[in-house]
Amino acid sequence: MEKETVNNAFLHVYSKAKAIDVKLAEGVFSTGDSVAIDTPFYVASIGKTFTATAIGLLKDNKQLAFEDAISNYLSEDILKELHVLEGVDYSNEITIAQLLQHTSGLSDYFEDKTVNGTPNMMEQLFNDPTKIWTPLELIQFYKKNMKPLFAPGTSYHYTDTEYVLLGLIIERVSGLKLHEFFKQYIFQPLNMNHTYMNLRSNPIQETAKMAEIYASVYNISSFNSLTADWAGGGLVSTTQDLIRFQDALFHGELVKNDTLQTMQQWTPETQGMYYGFGLRKIVFNELHPSLPELEVIGHSGSTGSYLFYCPSLDTYVSGTLNQTDEVRQTILLLSNIMSLISEKQ
Repeated sequence: MEKETVNNAFLHVYSKAKAIDVKLAEGVFSTGDSVAIDTPFYVASIGKTFTATAIGLLKDNKQLAFEDAISNYLSEDILKELHVLEGVDYSNEITIAQLLQHTSGLSDYFEDKTVNGTPNMMEQLFNDPTKIWTPLELIQFYKKNMKPLFAPGTSYHYTDTEYVLLGLIIERVSGLKLHEFFKQYIFQPLNMNHTYMNLRSNPIQETAKMAEIYASVYNISSFNSLTADWAGGGLVSTTQDLIRFQDALFHGELVKNDTLQTMQQWTPETQGMYYGFGLRKIVFNELHPSLPELEVIGHSGSTGSYLFYCPSLDTYVSGTLNQTDEVRQTILLLSNIMSLISEKQ
């Protein structure tokens, strides 16, 4: 909070086994009103864990399989020229598992460079803040402006494009809008009463105003163009709701144990970081030898949001810095918190 660019920040550390339940919220809205621990915030890519869990729920209900080709569930219009690389069309070969683990070869419509020099989606957010994006428009934007990077299953590249496709699969298989599926199968059963999809749905109970998000010095909270972040991270939640979700996920209340184990089959992402199905694992001492020999599993987001579980300490940590310039600080914050708890054992 000493940094000028950080206008608000949230932290919730919870461990039933260790009798820890620390909740901190600092900062103010642009109106001068203070944030509180029950103020909801934009979760960004933590939403990928929700989308992956929704796919897991459909898998457990035998409505799809991780290894199914996405062509079983998506229309020809969506699949047409989705993945054409060096004259070979791989569109019908992509599997659901590859979308979940970022191994399909599709590039990222949000942050990758376009092939024609036009603004990518991150730039589009600022170019037209009033624009409301539909999921199909996002796929159309991708196919018009982006190209795949490698053949499916041959490498790794983090991309929101895949999670838009997963959201469309969830809608096709379930017959529900994505936000409706989340509400019916995740939010309501877990009493996540203050979680909703930004600009697309409402929370179950009356909820405070969403905390403001900043990209450098710019307050982007009111941008309609944030609808470009959908199944890949368009949710709003509180620290308490997020921890409730992750606790349920890791303790058998949402998906079956074998499904959860499959979601934790890791592929290398960067040094010290690994990716499963909508889950990220961080091994701190692999990031730097001075960091603790601990690992956490969960997800982080481009707004400085984080939701992680440390199995060896049975501890959950959730929160956000609500500043796109401070994403790396969240890793150091997590490491420091886990070190403190480990030292107190």
